[in-house]
Amino acid sequence: MTEATEAWGHPRTVLVVEDDPGVRSTLEHLLRFEGYRVLTAPDGLRGLSLIEEEDPDLAVVDVVMPGLDGLALCRTLRRRGAALPVLVLTARDQVGDRVAGLDAGADDYLAKPFATEELLARIRALLRRAAPADDTPGTLTVGDLTLNPATRAAHRGALPLDLTKTEFDVLELLLRNPGVVLTRAQIYERIWGYDFDTASRSLDVYIGYLRRKTERDGAPRLIHTVRNVGFTVRTA
Repeated sequence: MTEATEAWGHPRTVLVVEDDPGVRSTLEHLLRFEGYRVLTAPDGLRGLSLIEEEDPDLAVVDVVMPGLDGLALCRTLRRRGAALPVLVLTARDQVGDRVAGLDAGADDYLAKPFATEELLARIRALLRRAAPADDTPGTLTVGDLTLNPATRAAHRGALPLDLTKTEFDVLELLLRNPGVVLTRAQIYERIWGYDFDTASRSLDVYIGYLRRKTERDGAPRLIHTVRNVGFTVRTA
């Protein structure tokens, strides 16, 4: 069984949304060679249609496209409640650009030009995170913060938390290790599934999102920063 079928039992489908014909063709051939079933779209509108028609397992989306661009596509998916993993490709690699992509609902961000090995690693990581679970874990609790991995539901007291897939995954990892300080490298490896550039601020962005959502109405902080090490979840 290959990486493209592991845990699913059939080739996983990757949708490539890219307006540049050369890049689109290159990505299509690369992914087919790796064993994926590949769909392609030249713009965001066609990409949305294929998502509705074909239900792919992952989308690789360029940011700059005519009509509906990559970020607008991500926002549309998240407004519709779609949990489809999205890897955004862009020619820009500034912190503000990465934050914009994450804010739009992307699960990961890769700047052009990129190494094909890194692209494939990130795709594998996102697909592993989306793979069917082998068991049904119980509810995780720290203080009045509860999270149910089976139903993907989270609450702070009686308040339900509206979490994106990546936010949920980060919070689940922390709650599975209460009181343990997880380093940035450990979190990147467990959540993103590869040796992420630890100078990236992506993790800080998600921690910020989680704090805002879990500390509403003056609730005390549960997600703590351990300076120069990483993060932990604890009641004090």
